[in-house]
Amino acid sequence: MSTQQKDLSYFRLRLQEHLNSSFPEKANDQKFIDQRSSWAANAYEGAFRSGNAIDQCNEIANYILFENLHFSKFDTIFQVVCNEFDTLMADEELRPFAFKMFPVCEPVFAKYKLTDDFAYGYEFDVLYTELTGTIAIWIEENGLQ
Repeated sequence: MSTQQKDLSYFRLRLQEHLNSSFPEKANDQKFIDQRSSWAANAYEGAFRSGNAIDQCNEIANYILFENLHFSKFDTIFQVVCNEFDTLMADEELRPFAFKMFPVCEPVFAKYKLTDDFAYGYEFDVLYTELTGTIAIWIEENGLQ
C-alpha cells in the first residue's frame, strides 16, 4: 500500500467519524466524503513534499478536511436536548430524540447565517433559545413518543 492510499483511508475514516457524530445529514454522502478525503490526502502529500513539518502538513490537511464542518446543527440540537430536556427522558434516549428533532428544527437554522465560528457569537444564544422553544412546543403537541 502506498502512503497516498494509507493517507486517503486515514482521512476518509476521520471525516466519516466526524460526520457520524456531528453531521448525520452528511454521513451517507459518499461523493462528499470521497472528495474531501482525497483533497486532504493530496494537500498533506503536497505539503510534505514541499518540506513542511508533519504538524504543519496535518494542519493543512485538517483545514481542508473539516472546512465548514465546525459548527454542527446536530450538536447544537443535542446540546439543547441534553441541557433543557434531560429530566424528561433517560440518558440513552437523548441522542435518538435529538435525531428526531433535527428535521423539526431545520427551519429555525434557516434564519441564521451559520459559519464555523457561529457558536461564539451573540446570535448563538438567540438560536439556542429559539431551538429550546421549538422543541418544547413539539413535545407539548406530540409528547415524547
